[in-house]
Parts: sequence; structure tokens; C-alpha cells
Amino acid sequence: MNAVFTINGRFLGQRTTGVQRYALNVVKALDAALIGTEMRASIAAPIAAVDPNLQHIALKTSGVLRGHAWEQLRLPSMCEGRLLNLCNTAPAVKNDQIVCIHDANIFAAPDSYGRFFRLAYQVLQPRLVRHSVRIATVSYAAARQIARHLPICAKDIAVLPNGHEHALSWNPDQAKIAARLFAEQLKSSDRQFVLAIGSRARHKNLAMLVSAAERLDELGIDLVFAGGGAEIFTHGTLDRKRNIYRLDHVSDDDLAYLLDRALCLAFPSLTEGFGLPIIEAMARGCAVVAADCASMPEVCGQAALLASPFDSRGWIRHIQALNGSPQLKNDLVERGRERARMFSWSNTAAGYLELLDRPAVLPRIYKPYFAAVPHVCVAYATRGRPNIVSRTVRHLLATQTVAPGAIIVSCVDKGDAGDLVSHPGVTVLIGPPGLAAQRNTALAHLPPDTEIVVFFDDDFVADKNWLAAAIETFRDESQVVGFTGTVVADGIKGPGILFEDALHMLDTAPHSERLWSEPYSPYGCNMAFRVCAIGEVRFDERLVLYGWLEDRDFAAALARRGGRLVKSSEASGVHLGVKSGRVSGERLGYSQVVNPLYMLRKGTMTMPKVAGQVLRNMASNFGRAAWPEPFIDRRGRARGNLMGLADVFRGRLEPERAASLPARNEERQAAPRYKRDHV
Repeated sequence: MNAVFTINGRFLGQRTTGVQRYALNVVKALDAALIGTEMRASIAAPIAAVDPNLQHIALKTSGVLRGHAWEQLRLPSMCEGRLLNLCNTAPAVKNDQIVCIHDANIFAAPDSYGRFFRLAYQVLQPRLVRHSVRIATVSYAAARQIARHLPICAKDIAVLPNGHEHALSWNPDQAKIAARLFAEQLKSSDRQFVLAIGSRARHKNLAMLVSAAERLDELGIDLVFAGGGAEIFTHGTLDRKRNIYRLDHVSDDDLAYLLDRALCLAFPSLTEGFGLPIIEAMARGCAVVAADCASMPEVCGQAALLASPFDSRGWIRHIQALNGSPQLKNDLVERGRERARMFSWSNTAAGYLELLDRPAVLPRIYKPYFAAVPHVCVAYATRGRPNIVSRTVRHLLATQTVAPGAIIVSCVDKGDAGDLVSHPGVTVLIGPPGLAAQRNTALAHLPPDTEIVVFFDDDFVADKNWLAAAIETFRDESQVVGFTGTVVADGIKGPGILFEDALHMLDTAPHSERLWSEPYSPYGCNMAFRVCAIGEVRFDERLVLYGWLEDRDFAAALARRGGRLVKSSEASGVHLGVKSGRVSGERLGYSQVVNPLYMLRKGTMTMPKVAGQVLRNMASNFGRAAWPEPFIDRRGRARGNLMGLADVFRGRLEPERAASLPARNEERQAAPRYKRDHV
């Protein structure tokens, strides 16, 4: 075993939040684990650091610098042996080190952090990931999130979680602030209270609890918010309600006092690397209601009630149920105590000792908990291509590692669905024609429990893990509202792709190192949306024809509400680009000009993107008009471009007019197996 190592002790001079608490408890457990060994360790810290009073790990302080400057400039020269960093950052110049990155919230929720803090992490962390001997984190969900934003695979990250033992050492008899609040206000009213722990950073989502305060007041329940904001966060504002009490910077003993008396802990965070207050509450016998996203399902297991962080009604129902059922509360308390024992500082410290000795071998501390799969509905809009849609739908049902809860095929005529009409796992709907209209028909008939809706083109062949990757993304990243996968090959840009060739392409496609792109407007041939974020938004049926910017328009409408749009290579597929059922070149060329300008007026497309879209298409059409591809009517598109420009100059911005243009010069199919154009 490596006989000497150093611990980055910068955290000893910082205010205690979850990250610093993790570091301190891991160091204490390491100190105990070194008893009887020949290993020698030290903790290097700035001169103003608070001495943790360790028995076997010597504290070394040096330098007049503090913060990042001390860590980058002074710490490297203080190191003996391998360096262990437990708080997200480390010296950029040192390679022989282990770094624990607790989450990727700086990328997933950047608005929650100050500008300098955000910039420092975005510059430093990619360097650390590339050059450290091992990256660790605190949950499997955090590992997946880190892999989406930093250059590392989730399977290469060591998962070493938080522990619970420290919460058992807190003494509620020593509480001061909480005891005074209880004696002067809470106890006299004889009302139950719900406790929320955390800063007022936006991603902590305390505003959602505030929105539920009036209804909780009617039920005789108060809310107590405990915890101040660290300087790294930008603070959200919280409305004042008569049943809300705020306590900033409470002691651990105060937290124990509150947890021991609360009806439950409410933990509605939008994103967390671990969610330490959950385990602290469980260890002290406090029931937990937590968000059903990010790391929370993994940490809670079946020992808590979970609800969407966006649905205050779900939280009210859970809290009301706990208030009315002592049996339910006692059951959660017992399950919580058992769950907390799974997370131990001593086990985590043992894992770090393994890494310090052999960083190439990942320690296995605990197995991830797999939460229930959300209900997914896959919708296909098709017309006039029954054989194509039948083949792609049957392939999806036969190959996906996570089966969809429902399949909808939206048609103009039953014959469009072919033999899927009699398939027991498929619902065939009849409605008005047009891609936007047919997708809206599907949205109007989603099963009531649908959480994620996926739209595939009838000629899109999905990789077997497409749905699993989308589900994992929506579960881990609560603010993602739109998702699209990587198109391994797109026949729309050429004569088209055979179905058998598409299967071969998926089997042999190389793994992409670039897993995540954001923001990224979903590509209509394969995209998924969070149903609760859609609300009353629908595809704009004025964007007529089959697939011309209706996907971008729909996604932009959701993004304007604050949702994130992402692209992931973990979900992939092949777009066959079947050319049968194509529209005329004039119609498509007209839409290439009018649709982007119409979206500019709506606010779903920016001027730079409109200009790029229109100019790029016109340049292609006019530039290739003399020698067009055999499967694209470039001359017809060019005429349509001119017709669109003429209408725009007349002040006529009506995208639906494309459907009324003469359907002449339809684009020819190079072989009887292809579809429409998207660009």
C-alpha cells in the first residue's frame, strides 16, 4: 500500500456546507482507519485553517494565500506522495492525485452560482478529469451527470457516498436557536411543521414549498427553512407566508432538535450529487419526502415518499398523508433508519484507501438502487407508408432494453398503419393530415399516466438503448424538458438508407466521446419531451407539410419557460430518409423561406439562426440548380424560395400557404424505400 499521502485541507478554512461536511467526515474516518497501519498521512491547509484535531494525520499549514490561489500555487509544493482532494477542485499542475467531484451542477444549474465561481469550475474541472489518476463522486446519478458534462465515462468514476454516523452524535439538548423558535412560536400553536434544509440557491427549489404554504396552513402545518446561503450561490427570493419560519446558519445540534420534532424533512431539490440531509434525517428517525429526480431516488430507495419537484400538489398529498397516518410515518422512520445504515463514513474511507493504493481498481461500496421506470409513450406520425412504419415499430418493440408503456401510430387513414392496426401493443389514431396535426392528435390521446412522450419518424430506426438513455436523462436532469439522440446516419441528406444497412450501422457505430450537447434543439426524427412541461403547448399546425421546423418551434416554446434542451450520443439511431410521399420542390422551397421568418415573429427562432437557415438553403438550391441531385428538385426549391421572398416583401407571412401551391415537380425517389427532406 502507498505508504504516504497528503489530503487537500483547503476546506478547513471554509464555511461548512455539504461538500465540506463530506470532506471532514471522510478525513476523520481515514484518521481512524490508519490505526495499526504503517501508512503516514498529512493534511495540508492554509495558515488560517481550523485544526480538526486528528490523531494520526498531521496538520501542516503554510502560506499567506487563501482559496483557489493557495490551492493552485502553494499546495503542490506541500504534498508528500499522492494527493487526495475531497471538495471538487485540486491543483491543475499535479497529476498524481484523486479528486472527488460531487456533482456537475455548475453545468446543469449554472444560474445557481456566482459568475467567478462558475468560470473557475468550468475551466478547472475538465483539466482535472483528464489528468488525475482517478475521479470519484458521491452517487451513481452524480457519476452519470459528470460524464455528460466532463470528458470521462461514468463507469470510470469511483462512487464513494456520504455517511450517516455524524448525525447520531448531534445533541438536541444543546440546541439554542431551534429550541427558542419552538418554545416561542411552534409549540404554542400546537401545529405540526415540515423542515427544509438547504440554501436559497435556485436549484434547491424552496420556492416550490412556498407555493404549497397556504394549503399546508389550511391543514395546520408550518414550514421551517433552516440553512443559510453560501457565498458561491446566487440567491433566489422567497415569498413570505405566515406559516413559514426561517433560520439561517443553524448548528448541528439545532438541526438535531428540528429533525427530532418535525413531521418530515422536505427535500425538493432539482439537482443534487447526493442529498446528505436525507440520510441525516433518516439516521435521526425523521420521515422524508424528496424529489423524484437526480440522486434522490438512489439515496432514498424505498424509505421515502417521492414527488416531482415541479408539482406542489404531490408534495401536499404526501405531507397530508403523513400528518393523517402515524402508521405511515412510523413505517418510513423504520425503513429510513435501515436505509441510512447502508451509507457509512468508515466504508467510504476504506474505499479511498483502496484508491490511494491502487487507483486503477474501483472500490465497490454499494449497489445502485433502480427506481421504477417512468411511463413512456412513443408516437409515430405516418401517412401512405404502412410497410415502413410497421417495420420500424415492430423493430422498436422487439429490441428496446426498456419497453415503452404505450405506442401510438397517428394516421390520416387506417390503411396508413398497415398490419399495426391489429397489433395488441399499438394504438392507431385517425386525425387530420400534416406532421404537426398528427403529432397533436397523439398528444391529445396520451395515456393519463404518461411522463415522457417520444416522437419518432416512421423511418427512424432506434438503437436498443434509445428509450433507456432518454429515461435516465429525464430522471437525472429534472430541468431537461427536451431530448434528442445522435443520428448515426441520415438518409435525408442522400438517396436514402436500406433498413438492413441501418441495423448494420447501429451495430458497428463507434462510441462517441462527445456525449452531451446543450442547448440543442431536438431533431424531429427522434425526440422526447417531459409531459408535465408540455402543458397546453402544441405543435404549430400553420407549419404545414411533413417536417419543416415544427420540431424546433415546439422545443423553443418549452425552452422559453426555462427548460433545458439537450442532445446525447447515449441514444442513437439511423434516419432512413425514405423519399416516398415527398412534397413538391416549390412547396418545400417556399417553406424554407417563410417558416423561419414566421418563427422569428413568434419568438421561437433568433435572427442569426433565421438568416443562417434561409441563406444556407437558398445557396444550396441556387448553387446546385444547374446540376441537381437526382433525388432533390433543386430548381423547384429555388422557385419556391423566390415565391416565399416575394410574399415576404408583400407583407404576407403565411406558412400554411405552402400547402396551397401547385403540387408539381414532386421530388423523385431514387429507389422505392425513402422519405422527405428536413434541411
